[in-house]
Amino acid sequence: MKSIAVIGAGITGVTTCYALLNRGYNVTVFDRHRYPAMATSFANGGQLSASNAEVWTQTSTILKGLRWMLKKDAPLLVNPRPDWHKLSWMAEFIGNIPNYESNTIETTRLAIAARQHLQDWADKEGIAFDYEQRGILHIYGNDKEYRHATRVNELLSKGGLERRSVTPEQIRQIEPALGGDLMGGYFTESDSTGDIHKYTRGLADACRRLGATFRCDTSIDSVSHNGHQVVISAVHQEPGAVANTDTTGFDAVVVCAGVGSRSIAAGLGDRVNVYPVKGYSITVPLDNEHSQHAAPWVSVLDDEAKIVTSRLGLDRFRIAGTAEFNGENRDIRNDRIQPLVDWCRRYFPAIDTDHVVSWAGLRPMMPNMMPRIGRGSRPGVFYNTGHGHLGWTLSPVTAEMIGDIVLSDEDNQQRRAG
Repeated sequence: MKSIAVIGAGITGVTTCYALLNRGYNVTVFDRHRYPAMATSFANGGQLSASNAEVWTQTSTILKGLRWMLKKDAPLLVNPRPDWHKLSWMAEFIGNIPNYESNTIETTRLAIAARQHLQDWADKEGIAFDYEQRGILHIYGNDKEYRHATRVNELLSKGGLERRSVTPEQIRQIEPALGGDLMGGYFTESDSTGDIHKYTRGLADACRRLGATFRCDTSIDSVSHNGHQVVISAVHQEPGAVANTDTTGFDAVVVCAGVGSRSIAAGLGDRVNVYPVKGYSITVPLDNEHSQHAAPWVSVLDDEAKIVTSRLGLDRFRIAGTAEFNGENRDIRNDRIQPLVDWCRRYFPAIDTDHVVSWAGLRPMMPNMMPRIGRGSRPGVFYNTGHGHLGWTLSPVTAEMIGDIVLSDEDNQQRRAG
């Protein structure tokens, strides 16, 4: 049985661990936090959304970024301060504009394929994660955004997704709690929502039962290749304890380290140009019956504001969104949180928002908006990272894909040795 290290215990790392265990590997997972799912997989928007598979590589995205650069509460905010990583990433982003249609179609296919894996694993392992299969409702307040959504719908359809247009009257029937002035929308009945943190923690527990080792509170010092094995030097540090550094050899490694993947890849001679794109969320406690009735059960996506919602059980309502290009910065800014609160008051005015819980996380985005799944330049080095705004949606299928790639490499090595 081959020993494989997985770096990162977010949704991508834990699903990768599970896929590798199911193929018979001995897996060790490294993460710098005390528990799995404590970074970007902690409090995202909750949507499992093939309907949000449209990639961002469009000229309109560039124009919006320039127009909103000095608007602190803009849905897309770019820090104008230059740095080489951001500039190189944006240059590649622009170079991928011609691939907008093909990448949107392919992302749609991946998102649809991921659904069954996620549901099957949850059923098999008994994971409760506030799962709701009520669809996702895209809403539009002006004709320009709605016309663009109609063009996007053609691409989603080519990827295999059924999504239907709905009138303002039909929107109210689908989600009676939704207020505000709307001119139309699209509804994807097959999409769903759930708590990414609960799911990831539940699947991590299943991985432990299947024999995986989780080395949490452990930071990666270096990853190298000695010609025979991948060598990982890691520092284990618990509060108040002396740091302990050790070095371990593995037959292979899968890098699932989110925004940390770029530096790890560089040490292995690979270029994985992940950029951290910050997103924010608020979790609104529904502490009283009044707010519980006022909050929606159907998930909403406001394309213009770049805001999504999920109902997480009876007593929590998640609102998330926006994109901020500001480097590896995890500060929670009030001027980025307030638009989420204001949006809630606009569309769901009867919900109490007096003590929302704010959060920010860094989406690991590749310039082509597609996850990096595959082999590195060294034997036994693999990547499953860069899922951007769709990590929750895509991770089950990319985990299966990387599991098959690892298994294929082992089979090829055995044939050559034989």
